[in-house]
Amino acid sequence: MTDTWVALEAGADPAERRGVLRRAHESFATAGRVERPVRSVVAASWRRSARARVSPEGTASVELTDDGLTAYRDAHPLSRVMPLFRELMGAYAMDGEHLMAVCDTHGRLLWVEGHPATRLRADRMNFVPGARWSEAVTGTNAPGTAIAVDRPVQVFAAEHFQRPVHLWTCAAAPVHDPYTGRLLGAVDITGGDRLAHPHSLAFVGAVARAAESQLALLAPPPGADSLRLSALGRDEALLAVAGRKVRLSRRHSEILTLLARRPEGATGDELLVELYEDESVNPVTLRAELSRLRGLLGPGLLRSRPYRLAARVDADFDTVTRRLASGAVAAAMSAYDGPLLPGSQAPTVVRLRRRLADQLRAALIARGDPGLLADWAYSPWGEDDLPVWRALASVLPVRQRPAALARVRELDTWQRQ
Repeated sequence: MTDTWVALEAGADPAERRGVLRRAHESFATAGRVERPVRSVVAASWRRSARARVSPEGTASVELTDDGLTAYRDAHPLSRVMPLFRELMGAYAMDGEHLMAVCDTHGRLLWVEGHPATRLRADRMNFVPGARWSEAVTGTNAPGTAIAVDRPVQVFAAEHFQRPVHLWTCAAAPVHDPYTGRLLGAVDITGGDRLAHPHSLAFVGAVARAAESQLALLAPPPGADSLRLSALGRDEALLAVAGRKVRLSRRHSEILTLLARRPEGATGDELLVELYEDESVNPVTLRAELSRLRGLLGPGLLRSRPYRLAARVDADFDTVTRRLASGAVAAAMSAYDGPLLPGSQAPTVVRLRRRLADQLRAALIARGDPGLLADWAYSPWGEDDLPVWRALASVLPVRQRPAALARVRELDTWQRQ
């Protein structure tokens, strides 16, 4: 196995390994150097944590409590597989004095269950429901890093970026929508040294795959009369059609995005204007792309005169728009996986991308909810968004405000230069 997977090699002394890692952690904290004993997956995470200005002495912040937490997790897709998680992991967590945790795509813990004594210890570092354990906020940790790299991760002792977590070991695996591939969150097992074994990572990975299979049973694949298009946060959209998942080219992603918002269809000339910056593009080029797309989709789904889709399209960007229109800002944010086709330069896609992002960020600022603002600010697309960082700094509790204010000053300086 590679160093990505093995936190503690078979037969290794946990205390000795912990000491080596502690010295490596101190070296990185003081001099910014990553020494050889640190695994590559951890070293890369430490660097990301440092760039995000995570404090090694900090702790997670609790962003959702009481009714807000209950409503949010009841509406979350992973709530449907919580019985499965409890069945597969509940006894394991109790017998081993471990914790089972489930988080969303922002690293926010939704459920933390397990051995009562271990829960009391975990409470002291805010490893509790409603707390944010994303890598950008709390540094290297299994659920946050598993989401950041989108693969199973195990973190042992001082591999954690924050010192209050150095006594713990955790292993987590991401969970995806079985049809669209969208990341839904992660499932985690947290405890002591006994978890520092490849079997723990294999176990949590198997649980994540079981959850995806269960989600597939609970939500049957789209039928032949519907298409599911995922284009947020992707340069190449993912299309679910008649039980198949198809990764589209960038141009086909743009075409389907445009046709999804125009059920009445569009002429070839209209698509040329919406797709190409260069107005001299030959119509033959577009017809060739449409012909290839028709073959990819299958018979009867792409019609012409005008060009239109013969099936209903359920697009993720439309979901965000509908939720915003109904005032469901938190639900809109949970469905927003990033900018619409971020690499696209098609004129109409660029306008749609900006409009959706502007509408959502304006709604977040108007709502003034610290958790939702932090979701945006700590995302890849929001890390340089000065108005959102200002709004976040204005609503955070006093003790959590310094890091946000520092980021505001940094962004303000950059924009003045």
